Parts: sequence; C-alpha cells; structure tokens
Amino acid sequence: MGRPGETTEPRYRNYVGGEWVEPSGTELRPDQNPADTREVLGDFPRSSEADVQRAVDAAAAAFPGWRRTSGPQRSAILTRAAEILERRAREVGEALTSEEGKTIGEGVGEANRGAQILRFFAGEPLRAFGETYSASNPETFLFTERVPLGVVGVITPWNFPVAIPVWKLAPCLAYGNTAVFKPAELTPLTAHLITEVFAEAGLPAGVLNLVHGPGDVVGEALARNPSVNAITFTGSNAVGRHLHHVASEHGAKVQLELGGKNPVIVAADADLNQAVEITTSGAMRSTGQKCTATSRVIVVEPVLRDFTDALVARARSLKVGPGMDPSSYMGPLVSEERRRAVLDYVAVGRQEGARLLTGGEPLTGPPFAHGHYVAPTVFAEVAPQMKIAQEEIFGPVVAVIPAKSLDDAIEIANGVGFGLSASLVTRDIRRAFDFIRAIEAGVVHVNSETAGAEPHVPFGGMKGSSSYSREQGRAAIEFFTQLKTVYLDMPPAG
Repeated sequence: MGRPGETTEPRYRNYVGGEWVEPSGTELRPDQNPADTREVLGDFPRSSEADVQRAVDAAAAAFPGWRRTSGPQRSAILTRAAEILERRAREVGEALTSEEGKTIGEGVGEANRGAQILRFFAGEPLRAFGETYSASNPETFLFTERVPLGVVGVITPWNFPVAIPVWKLAPCLAYGNTAVFKPAELTPLTAHLITEVFAEAGLPAGVLNLVHGPGDVVGEALARNPSVNAITFTGSNAVGRHLHHVASEHGAKVQLELGGKNPVIVAADADLNQAVEITTSGAMRSTGQKCTATSRVIVVEPVLRDFTDALVARARSLKVGPGMDPSSYMGPLVSEERRRAVLDYVAVGRQEGARLLTGGEPLTGPPFAHGHYVAPTVFAEVAPQMKIAQEEIFGPVVAVIPAKSLDDAIEIANGVGFGLSASLVTRDIRRAFDFIRAIEAGVVHVNSETAGAEPHVPFGGMKGSSSYSREQGRAAIEFFTQLKTVYLDMPPAG
C-alpha cells in the first residue's frame, strides 16, 4: 500500500478465466484512503465493455462443468474459502478500513462475518434440492429439482465491500452458477482480496470473474449482455431501477436491494439509556453509511426532551478519527462527493426549519485535514414531511421526530417510500407485538438497533427498499435457482 509522499503504487488487474489479466484499455483509477487522501492504496482498471464480454464468455464456458460439479465438491471449496478468509481477516479488514473508512473493529468484524456466511452456504449444496409428489398415474415418478440460472452478474456497493459480495457470491456459486463480479470503484482492493480467497480455495477457472470499472460502463454492459441470465444488485434506487429495466429487456432475472430510511421508535416506557445507545450505534457506526442505518428517531412526547438531551450529549462525546485508530468510534465518509451530499442535506434541513442541535459541519485540522470528515449530527423539531425525514442521507445524521402515541409513531415510521429496517424500544410486550404487526419493514427489531443482520436468516426490505426478494439464509435459493418439474414414466414391463 502506498503511503503519504510515495510516488508509486501497486497496479491491479481484472481476474478472468482463472488468470489476472490486463484490461483492454490503459485508464486507471487511484484507490484513495478517505481518512487521508494523500495515501493511495493502488491503481485499478477502468474496464470497458470488451472486458465485460471477455469475463462473460469465461463464465459461460465454465458453467457446464461447474453445474455438474457435485454438491460435496462445491461445499468443500466454500469451506476452504471460509477458512482462508478467516485466516486473512486482519489483512482484509485493514484493506477495507483503509479504502472505505469504517473503523478497524468494524472492518475485521466484517471480514469474519464474511467467513461465517461462507460457512453457512458451504452447507447448502448438501441439502435437498427438490421434492417428490404423488402423481395421477401410479407409474409416474413426479418430482422437482432446483437448477442453477447460468451466468450471474454480481454488482455490489462500497459500504459493505466484504459482506455484501460474499452473501451474493457464496449462494450464487453454491447452487451451481458462475459469476461476473463488478465491485464498487471506491473499494476495489477489498474485492481483489475476496477474489484471491476464492481462487486460493480452488475455484475452477472461469467460475468467478472480477471486472473493475465504473458502473455506467461495466455495470451497464453486464445488465445489457444477453448471455447474463441474472443480475443481483445492491445500491441506489435510481441505478437499481435502471438496471432492472435494462436487464429485463432480454429476460434476465433481477434482484435489487436498495435504500432505507430506517426509524427507531422510542416508547414512553423505554429505557432511555438503552434507546440512546441503540440510536447512536445505528446512526453513527460506519459513519451512517449503511442501508440499515438509523436515520429517524420517533419519540413519544412524554420522553422527548429527556431523550433528545441525552442523545445530543452522546453524539458530542463520540471520538471521530481515522478508522485505523482503534479508539475512533466513527471514521470519515467514503469520499468528498459523499461528504458534500451529507452537508447539502444538513443545509436543506436547516432551511426547512429543523433545529440543528449538534454537528452538521465538516471537521478540519489534524487529524481531519486530508480526510472526508463530518461531525455526528442531530436535528430536532423535524416534521415527518421534511426532506431530511423522507430521503436517504447515507451519513451520520439523525432526525428526531415527535409523536403523540405509539400508533402515531408507527404511522410516521410507515410514511416514507422505504421499508428496510425498523426498531422499537419498549418494556411492554403488547406494544412490541403491535409494532411488529403494523410496521412496514422487512427487518424488524425490538430493543436492538436497526443496523445488523445475522448471516443465516433472510435479509431484505419492503416498498422501495427491494424488488421483493430476499438475500442470505435459505431464502437465497429462491433467486439463484429455478425449478424444473419432472414426469418420469416407466417403460412398459417386459
């Protein structure tokens, strides 16, 4: 990795057909550390449509052999990948922190989570892949089997550059598909290391291919390619909807995981210390750059003032700094573009009449001078229809919204176009079940933060947060396979 003042950085390549290959063009993109942009971690290709075609051809050529590979063999490769990633967790976590900005604890934790996901999906090829049925004809053996889709385009974001690629790639490969992996341009080094892990585990040539480059070139070419049978995408709503339209034109199956505007509801009987910690962690960890991050906290009026005062005090106490500093609670935003976007939302919030209680400004001076830092930000007196209460900010900004009652709070919580994650803080089990039944979210928490998901259970959202499919756990089989129904009649006796 390059250090401040160095003039040469490693030059990375794509991975196609089991080899690290040069892209068709010479254009490169430097991978900068958002905590200190003077540090360049390496130069990565800005690939072309020709590079995508080369990768798709390799994946298509590898598919017949991989789909015939036995379940135990695929399981063994994924198990080895889990062991390798676990062994390299510190290295991968440091790369993640260096190019994305989240704290080193979060970075290494995410690498270990990736290993857990791989272990889960290593078991999937050993499970039942179909069902038997009773047929009208007693001589008919009637059954179904699940079969792979073929070549899958895997397009992933920068905010979870280990967990999200792994929770897409692991089931994709476990169920017999081949993949072309297009990672975010902001986190290419982590993607390179993940690909190394699969290659070291013994994945056959062409089963996994990595193509670096801009989304409007590489992602677009993947979605448009008629040899790509499916696209799985996590990212912004606008890009996801566009890719869905493009890929659907040639009949590809499409899976979208998109944005969130996730609420914590604080009931009148809530433990306020718990509520403050749940809100702070959900809103400020990873610098708020999670689709499941807490963006709204809806507080019933009897505890509004006490909760708000405590939340502001907690936000002001957080240590912001480079993610590699183990004492940092919150690191930088991933890029200057993201910092400008967050500060623009802060300005809009003030213009709309929300009261800025703390934060809302860029942090300057040592150690912030060369990074993309914003102070933890809390708004109060936020009305539900305000832009900062409706749109995904993707930064360390939380809006406090008053509510008259739990029913009012749930109505406010549901009054957005997203439905990914939501949480309620309460001591009352009846309130908890009322919330669980009424909230429009795919991931529901009671007395825990909106962010976070176990690796073995379904993950996904409602409304504008997804395409109504689910990732992770056994639910992943629904997207990455298709059903074949078989009528096997016996030949005449004799």
